[in-house]
Amino acid sequence: MAIYADLDAREIWLSPFCDDLFSSFLRSDQRRWGEVYVQGLISVPGRKSIRRISTQVVGQPVDQCLQQFINQSPWDWAPVRQRLAQSLVEAIRPKAWVLEEVVFPKNGSKSVGVARQFVPSAGRLMNCQLGLAVVMVGDEGGCPVNWRLLLPRSWDDDAGLRSRTRLPEHERSRPHWRHLLQAVDEMVLDWGLPPAPIVVDGRAMPGVELLIAGLAERGLPYLVRVSPGTMPAAGPGLPARPVPEPARPRLHVVPAQAGPRPHGPGQHWRPRSGTRTMWLTDLGRNRVPDLAGLVRMRNRAASAMNTVAAESGLQHFEGRSYRGWHHHVTLVSVAHGYRLLRGLAGQEAEDLCLRPHG
Repeated sequence: MAIYADLDAREIWLSPFCDDLFSSFLRSDQRRWGEVYVQGLISVPGRKSIRRISTQVVGQPVDQCLQQFINQSPWDWAPVRQRLAQSLVEAIRPKAWVLEEVVFPKNGSKSVGVARQFVPSAGRLMNCQLGLAVVMVGDEGGCPVNWRLLLPRSWDDDAGLRSRTRLPEHERSRPHWRHLLQAVDEMVLDWGLPPAPIVVDGRAMPGVELLIAGLAERGLPYLVRVSPGTMPAAGPGLPARPVPEPARPRLHVVPAQAGPRPHGPGQHWRPRSGTRTMWLTDLGRNRVPDLAGLVRMRNRAASAMNTVAAESGLQHFEGRSYRGWHHHVTLVSVAHGYRLLRGLAGQEAEDLCLRPHG
């Protein structure tokens, strides 16, 4: 019965929340199973398997229906992510979009994108899936809203693996930087979101110079952590999709341990002796106080992703298909977004009750 301890709050908040986010679903049964799955991710303790969600949320074995909804149903995840992102823009006024690498450890080799591969953020080989998340972060918290699955090169030409996991023909191995630029393009151009500064720890990212060049060409503000000696790619850079009123930034290099110091156009700071990392940014020296805030936003995003993994079943997906992986991580984002937004709504209600009345 403990699973229904939050039943009243679920009836008040979760159903209308899911109705809004799943409004793009064509069928009512899809909306119903979407809410069931999100409720399971929110409330089932421990491992959030489809069997446990089925038993503890619905009260009877409906595993096959949930399996079909997650792994085979053709619903499009992009409108769900877009609506979640729009809700977060209104509620938390994001101060940064933080780009995070996410590891999904696996034992076998049949799930989509699984391989023994080098994980930049861990600095070692792992048997896993590798994902990338764009996390919207504000003072009240953060939530992942857009996802990419990185495919190892070994998956490009393995017809058997591609067929078994229903991997679309156009999905091929791409570097981190290209995935991240495509994710940001989708959010700005397709979803119409107001961009926030892009923050990323690129110390171990192959091609981080190309990411920086791509962000600069798009006129998007950025703060990128790099190893000393990393500089943006020279030359015309990457072909870019235009964004409204693009700005041509000057690049400034800010050592991680440095404070504000005067500098002129075209000058770069050399790292102090012993400096291991530095932040590259196109925000001018008059924005140095903002840089410290953006670094805090990056730490807050990492904390949010730890919470997503611990409380919303991020690594608990049991399917093998490409569509299933994207469905699962999307609904995990919905579950975490619900927790965040419900908490904010509850705080606002509490503040209203505590406000003195005339």
